[in-house]
Amino acid sequence: MRYALLVLAFLAVLAVSLLGFRGATFVKPPIDVFPEWAFPGMKRQPKYKPQAESKFFADGRTDRPLPPGVVASSYGPAGQPLRDDDHLYAGKTATGAWAPGFPAALAIDRTFIKRGQERYVIYCQPCHGALGDGQGITKAYGMGATPTYHDDRLRQMPAGEIYNTITHGKNTMLSYADKLAPDERWAVVAYVRALQRAQQGTPADVPAAQQKELGIK
Repeated sequence: MRYALLVLAFLAVLAVSLLGFRGATFVKPPIDVFPEWAFPGMKRQPKYKPQAESKFFADGRTDRPLPPGVVASSYGPAGQPLRDDDHLYAGKTATGAWAPGFPAALAIDRTFIKRGQERYVIYCQPCHGALGDGQGITKAYGMGATPTYHDDRLRQMPAGEIYNTITHGKNTMLSYADKLAPDERWAVVAYVRALQRAQQGTPADVPAAQQKELGIK
């Protein structure tokens, strides 16, 4: 027992000698327990710390001013200048209800829907399928809970609620707000509506000028 206490006392004195007392001010660099050769490139990484000095920039600051023309992110608090349109950024009307249609700030045209198709193929199609019927590639790997866009519940769902689901996610679907800008989310909603409409189209939907060309009586 005496030897154990002596060893413990020795270790305590050694630790204090090497590390010093808590709160003590050192005048020399601390002992480097892990040498650079053991972890090359990891210990001495070039980096700037906040409010530090930089010899690279003419003004000597590491904190850089915003680039010309930069705009605020659309993911901040609702009071930001770019978040004053609840329909565009939250999918809601002035009363807080889900918006039934698309924001007036967006032009819903062929180019817009084409953009939605591109985003849909990248982010949505693997689960929801090319037709929006829930038969994506993930179905073959055991994901069986992906809904189809072609049931009445989702056909009747307001566009703003679909936008909200893309923004915040739902159930096993994660948020895509970090991947799709607000206008891109609306473009996806527009393409989803196009997929839904394609499953319900009738000859009567074809403009009269094209009915004869297509042989529709």
